[in-house]
Amino acid sequence: MTVEVHYFVELQPLNIIPSIPQGRQQLVRLVAGAGDVIQVDDAVRVLGLDRTAAAKTLARWTRQGWLRRVRRGVYVPAALDSLSSQHVLDDPWVLVPGLFGPAYVGGRTAAGYWDLTEQLFKDIVVMTARPVRSKSQARHGATFTLKHIQERRIFGCKSVWRGRTKVMVSDLERSMIDMLDDPAIGGGIQQVADCFDEYLRRKDRKDHLLIEYGERLGNGAIFKRLGFLAEQRQESALGKACIERLTKGAIKLDPAQDCPKLVTRWRIWIPARWQAGVRT
Repeated sequence: MTVEVHYFVELQPLNIIPSIPQGRQQLVRLVAGAGDVIQVDDAVRVLGLDRTAAAKTLARWTRQGWLRRVRRGVYVPAALDSLSSQHVLDDPWVLVPGLFGPAYVGGRTAAGYWDLTEQLFKDIVVMTARPVRSKSQARHGATFTLKHIQERRIFGCKSVWRGRTKVMVSDLERSMIDMLDDPAIGGGIQQVADCFDEYLRRKDRKDHLLIEYGERLGNGAIFKRLGFLAEQRQESALGKACIERLTKGAIKLDPAQDCPKLVTRWRIWIPARWQAGVRT
């Protein structure tokens, strides 16, 4: 005789499965709504809190280890940061708007972004309208090199998405002009010249923007450096546009170097090793 044995399993209703604590649910909502970098205004908007409550909530989550504070009122989720102060964020660019905005990534960093150079630099160059107390700042394992500019001079930039954070970076021509304006942020004049060589190979280059941006910045040194480099590369149209905008006074090709030779045509002092074949 066969005996049938029936097993009955009592299924638990879904609604009695232990739920995520309310505080954690709020944090998940905030991260989903704010993105990689969280500010007090994000908590106000996403969680419907007033500013005081939002600030206290963010501070509490920081004490509990769910957030890390990168600046007053600016936080990153612990998922982005392993809670070790030496840990580098997956993409430190996401910190730029919250830490330094209004700002954009520029100089040699932007040159790398636009494939003007293959050289790797350890720092991230940021042009910021905020006061700069220290030109080099280490934040969450990343080093930022800062240069102060007036907010009205933030132009010629593109918005790019890094994860869920929108970051501004100087466009191709503005990157080139900024490095001609200040060779130091380009890694020195030789690195700037190498970037210029790469720029000249680009099919998408817009030389008229080089001139337009140089005029808007209003620094005559830009046209002296640009014209000098263009003439050496037989870029006659660029050279002509620059010589038409030549200002009085002589400047150094690279202020960080000894420049003993004056090229009177461009009113520019150049390093000794640049003298060979230079038209004076």
